[in-house]
Parts: sequence; C-alpha cells; structure tokens
Amino acid sequence: MNAPEKFFLPDVQSSADHRALAIQQVGVRGLRYPMAVRDLDGGVQHTVARLEMTVGLPAEVKGTHMSRFVELLEAERDALDLDGLRGLFADMLVRLEAESGRIEARFPWFMKKAAPVSGVESLLDIDARVVVEKTAGGEIRSTLEAVVPVTSLCPCSKKISAYGAHNQRSHITLSATLRGDLGLRELVRMAEEEASCEVFGLLKRPDEKWVTERAYDNPKFVEDLVRDIALRLRADARVASWRVQSENFESIHNHSAYALVEGENAPE
Repeated sequence: MNAPEKFFLPDVQSSADHRALAIQQVGVRGLRYPMAVRDLDGGVQHTVARLEMTVGLPAEVKGTHMSRFVELLEAERDALDLDGLRGLFADMLVRLEAESGRIEARFPWFMKKAAPVSGVESLLDIDARVVVEKTAGGEIRSTLEAVVPVTSLCPCSKKISAYGAHNQRSHITLSATLRGDLGLRELVRMAEEEASCEVFGLLKRPDEKWVTERAYDNPKFVEDLVRDIALRLRADARVASWRVQSENFESIHNHSAYALVEGENAPE
C-alpha cells in the first residue's frame, strides 16, 4: 500500500442516494457562537448568538457537509449587520453547493436608555432574532424580530374604578420581513412608543412617578397594542410583511391576555 492509498478517507456523505427524496432543511441547530452585531446607527455590540444554519439537499445526494457551517463562522470575524448576514448566507450557499438555505440567529441585544426625568442611563435587554433565507423558488427574504418588554394599563379597570387601575408587564413580539433597511432600535421603539409606557432598567423616584402617570394617562388593551403597532408597520415602505403579538402577564389573573395580528404590505 503506498502512502496516498494508506491515508485515503472515503467521503460517504457525498455518495449518491437512491430514495428519491429531497430534504428541505439540513444543517446545524443550537450552535452558540460569539457574534458582533452592528445596527444601522453604526454601533457595534458583542453578544452570543444561538444559530441555526441549514440548506436544501437534492434527492440524489446522501448528506451535506456539516463541518462547513462552522468553518464559515470561523472565517467570519467582522461585525455583522443585516447586509453582512446576507453575505454570510450567500457564502454558505456557495460553500455547501446549495440552491436554497436558511440562517437564523437568536441573541440578546442591549439598548442603552435614559430615564425620563433623572436622565440616569441603564441597559434594557431585548431578545432579537434575524433570519435570512432563500426558498426553492429563488426568493431571498430577510426577517427581523424583537421581543420588547413594555407596560400596559387596562382601560376597563381605569374606567370602572374609583381610584387606580391595574397594569401589567407585556411582551410585544414584532416580526418584519424586509424589503429595505430597518434597524433593531427602530423596531423596538415602535413597540415602546405605542405601549401604555416603556420600561427601563434603572429608575429614580421622579422617574417612577413619571412612568406610573404616563401609563395611567395612556391605557391600552392587548388588542390596542397590536393594532397600533401594526398600523405603523403597515405604513412602512421598508416592510414587506409583518406580525405583531402581545402577551400581557395579567396582574389580576393567573393567565395571560394574548393577541396577534399579521399582514402583507402592497408591493411598491
């Protein structure tokens, strides 16, 4: 046996498959990896992403090359904005010799906020998700999602009570499939501006007074929250389709109030 024959390792996954079944998504899931994220304002934030990277596999191919997904990440060292993630996606299709695929990145993203009266600054954590995908039909889609904590105050409680009104913390999930550039901060601010009141990581007593009165003056049902945000997304030319969900963690019930509205914007 000569040296080349001795060290030859067969590539089983590249062999032919005879079951005549294409696979829509195959790859890696639950991969945690450090990522530098750049928003539209140019700021860079270092975080840890949970990644899912998949490609479509033709019926005649036995398997994909799993190691190549991680190799792509190892080669990527620049901060990623949405365009950078699209570039990584394009590289993945070439490297995996695929016609379709999908990259999903979930990560905590922190937004610096100033308290409304004292001006003290603190960080608010947001659960973010970015998806870039190419369907078998050839369409490339980019989706941006954020889970935004806010305060909602019940209009009914305010109307029927002699004093006070019950309020709760709500999680608003905004998901926008894009046809233009939309930043995470902009998406988060849509939810905060339409809520009874936004929330902060740090408040002094004058700030606490302000947010309490702000919520009382701006009551919203769960239905109001999703409708008001949906109107903004529907009017945004950068958005192709959208989904808004709100879960209100009720303070007077042992269950949540929930609403969802979704739609598509007319082509430009």
